[in-house]
Amino acid sequence: MSIAQSTVEMMLPITNPDTAQEFYADRLGLPFEGANEAGELMFQLGGGSHLVLRQLPAGSQSKNTAMSFEVHGIESEISELEGHGVRFEDYDTPDLKTVNHICEWGDEKAAWFSDPDGNILCLHEHVDN
Repeated sequence: MSIAQSTVEMMLPITNPDTAQEFYADRLGLPFEGANEAGELMFQLGGGSHLVLRQLPAGSQSKNTAMSFEVHGIESEISELEGHGVRFEDYDTPDLKTVNHICEWGDEKAAWFSDPDGNILCLHEHVDN
């Protein structure tokens, strides 16, 4: 099998497993599968892929978007996640401007938020023009 047909295990650094588990399971609603032999937290993602949260020292997080979830109806997804305590970012820079947390460019909408460790996560939606 080529990697083009492979499922993915996305790995993100965390500092506190309890806080991370609460955020990803309770706030984002990802199915928690338990910890693997290395103590990493495992969450089910679409298409058979997984999110693996690995405990690492603070400062290991990327300063860029680490993971993006493709959704349908980004406005309702934002509203639902805000109801679970997720805080979305707003930007007003020459390169990126959001309105009601959403940036629109071309045939895509996107909105960003961070997990408790500062990993930048995104919702994105492809739209027809």
